Amino acid sequence: MIPRQIAEKLLYFSTKYPIVTLTGPRQSGKSTLIRHTFPEYEYVSLEDPDVLLFAKEDPRLFLQKYNDRIIIDEAQRFPDLFSYLQFHVDTVGKDGMYILSGSHNFLLMERISQSLAGRTAILKLLPFSVSELTKAGFSQQEYYTTLFKGFYPRIFDKNLSPDEFYPFYVQTYIERDVRLFKNITDLQQFIRFVKMCAGRVGQVLNLSSLANECGISQPTAKSWLSILESSYIVYLLKPYYKNFNKRLTKSPKLYFYDTGLVCSLLGIQTEQDIITHFLKGALFENMMIMDCIKNAFNRSKEPHIYYWRDHVGNEIDLLQEKGNELLAYEFKSGTTYSTDFFKVFSYWKKLTGADKNNIHVVYGGNTSMETKNGALISWRDYIKE
Repeated sequence: MIPRQIAEKLLYFSTKYPIVTLTGPRQSGKSTLIRHTFPEYEYVSLEDPDVLLFAKEDPRLFLQKYNDRIIIDEAQRFPDLFSYLQFHVDTVGKDGMYILSGSHNFLLMERISQSLAGRTAILKLLPFSVSELTKAGFSQQEYYTTLFKGFYPRIFDKNLSPDEFYPFYVQTYIERDVRLFKNITDLQQFIRFVKMCAGRVGQVLNLSSLANECGISQPTAKSWLSILESSYIVYLLKPYYKNFNKRLTKSPKLYFYDTGLVCSLLGIQTEQDIITHFLKGALFENMMIMDCIKNAFNRSKEPHIYYWRDHVGNEIDLLQEKGNELLAYEFKSGTTYSTDFFKVFSYWKKLTGADKNNIHVVYGGNTSMETKNGALISWRDYIKE
């Protein structure tokens, strides 16, 4: 098993809360992680029809049978159980009683806010980060190899090629997960919508344009996008407009949680195809932004990241609030350093008075160094635990 950075937080919160909840996309390694981290706990999965039926028919007897130190996987399949869990943990009053996991953030969080608020720590597990793969010996010399392969654990565990994983992942997601959210009758149109989102990776979201091109209404497009967000398929990066005038872009930018999935949806056949692909820069940017988010989630933190763009097109790819500082990042897929990488920061420094210590360029090369304009960071050194 490839060690996961978040395991330390899982153990820590099991000593502070009666329930620890682990959510994240399907196939991100949740079940493997919690079973490995808590080997002394009994494991039950509500994916098992018999177990699910038992829980639904007599939830009190179910909790009586599995009284303490239990992992309940795919817990969102029976949300009503959470009310019984609330009563049980309040009665017993012990920490580390239950470890819950589930793939549907919306369904889990809705019921947690109703029944388990204050009784559970909530952690999010995404697919592998670059640093996790590097520590496990899966480091690649070129970023486009990693980008194309993606970060889902099964690919590395079973030595699968992307075309042996992602098409089936999409099929499983549509058939099992989407139907739990909403009765979407035209699944092919929904898949087309997902692919059109992939074609807009790294772009400011234009919901009206997306809906028109897909042949659906704008409310439907908004609803479908919400489904993709809730199930950890797409991520919407919010704009930063604190302390600035109102003439700034207010729409989010569209990214995917996994670049391997985006490549599959775009029909990219080989890693070499990325080198000349018109979305190469956006895909590289996507991978680096996700790595920042993974690092935050693995430390049980919210990332507090944004992008910035004004009405004439001046743009910073990523702003990260860190204490009282605002760190600025640009992502360049080029593998050879150029002083032009830092040109974008000229206006930003005039506008904000930013110090060069808060300015960074993450690029596709393998050498990190300090320059007179700011830090040049290799994609492999971008996040260090």
